[in-house]
Amino acid sequence: MPVPESPSEFERRLAALLAEAKDRTTNVGCVACERCAGCTDATFCEDCKNVSRSQYCRRCTDCVDCSHCASCTGCTSCSHCERCERCSESAYLTRCQACAGCTYCFGCVGLVRKDFHILNEPYDRETYFAVTAKLARQLGR
Repeated sequence: MPVPESPSEFERRLAALLAEAKDRTTNVGCVACERCAGCTDATFCEDCKNVSRSQYCRRCTDCVDCSHCASCTGCTSCSHCERCERCSESAYLTRCQACAGCTYCFGCVGLVRKDFHILNEPYDRETYFAVTAKLARQLGR
């Protein structure tokens, strides 16, 4: 297709591409995904939307390179995370937002390279697991 000749043509063509991407429900290159829509190169995912190169995720949306995550949105390169948003390169996070390079965090926001934190406060490993097990039961997780 030729280069757009005017700003208005560029805007029109961009809007058409965005609308097409928004409505895309076909999965591409996926293996054994169930009830997923708009996913690319995902494997063994369930009920996901617009995930890419992820595996064993459930109910995730707009995640990339994730594995074993559940109910996450906009995460990148995360594993074993649950109900997280916009986290990256992290593992074993629960109900965290915008954390990067973290492991074993529960209800944290905006942490970078932290381990064993609850509500952005540090805990030793033993206390972390005891407190989060109790919290998970109380919160119905």
